[in-house]
Amino acid sequence: MDQTKIARINELYHKSKSTGLTEAEKLEQAALRKEYLAAVRGNLRATLNNISIVEPDGSITDLSEKYGKHE
Repeated sequence: MDQTKIARINELYHKSKSTGLTEAEKLEQAALRKEYLAAVRGNLRATLNNISIVEPDGSITDLSEKYGKHE
């Protein structure tokens, strides 16, 4: 998600607190928030897929293999 969309989310939030949003702006805000959350979840999943755990017996478990890759 690019910085212009994040700035728009913040702009809509501040406007909602001060003067309120029109129905079109509420729909835009909801769509942008949904896209932002999808991006955050995708980044978190990518990070978790790159983590390996050293087990007590010395073996290494790759979390992406253990729990499956979710794209």
